[in-house]
Formats: sequence, structure tokens, C-alpha cells
Amino acid sequence: MGTARDDAAQDLLSRTALAVFRLNGQFLSAAEELAAPAGLTAAWWQVLGAVLREPLPVAGIARAMGITRQSVQRVANLLVRRGLAEYAPNPAHRRAKLLRPTEAGRTAVAEIEPGHAELAARLQAALGTEEFLRTTQALERLSEALTKLDPPATEPPRP
Repeated sequence: MGTARDDAAQDLLSRTALAVFRLNGQFLSAAEELAAPAGLTAAWWQVLGAVLREPLPVAGIARAMGITRQSVQRVANLLVRRGLAEYAPNPAHRRAKLLRPTEAGRTAVAEIEPGHAELAARLQAALGTEEFLRTTQALERLSEALTKLDPPATEPPRP
């Protein structure tokens, strides 16, 4: 039987997870709405957004976004087929090509900017600037803490 402290920590973890899952759904829904007029999906926008500043290999995009390399690879290949991104040679690794947006990809992402700015302004007005900043920082700290935790054992101990 757990202690009251353990029970409180488990309750906090459950509440946090449920809030983050709900928030993820809300963000995905908002992203789909913002991206659709530009002819993008939320996933396409996410991958294009990851390479706007600098080209990255698929594995690097996946690490930065916390999703699987395979899912990023599927989206990257689709973006390339649609002319929104292209693969470029990677001087650091011959086989891991870099993904970069094409001019069409940059234009599509730029079309999302007004809606993105409007949503940001509405959230800032609803939360206030300081609370918006604190919320962002808390989510960043939570992500960093989860990254630093040792992964739980996936195999039972050997006898």
C-alpha cells in the first residue's frame, strides 16, 4: 500500500497526463484548422516548421519533436512528392539526407502566419502575458524532466 505522499504524486501525474493529452488534442485541432487553408495538415506544418530555419535529417526532426522517425519519414516523403520540401545532401552523413522546404513549402507556411498570430494574441489576452510565459516555462520544464528520467524497465528482471 502506498503512502499518502505516493498517492498524491500519482494523482498529480494522472491529472498532468490527462491535461496534457487534452491539450494535445486541442492543439492538434487548432493546428488542423490553421493549416487547412494553406493546403497543409497539422503534421505537414509541424515537419515543415522544424526545417524552416535550417535543413535537418529526418532523425533530427523526430528527436526535436519527440515523435518516431518513421512517422516523420512518411510525412517528409509526402512533402517531397507534393513539392513542398526537398532532400539535400548532408555533408555530415552521406545516407541521412537533409530535409528543407521549397519555396512552395515556405509560402504555404507563411499563409498560416496570420491565423497563428491571431490565436497567439487571443491566448495571451485570455491568460495574460505573465501567465502565458509561466505556462510555457512549466511545460518546457516538465518535458525536460521527463527526458532526464531513466526509462522504466521493459523486461522483467532475470532470476
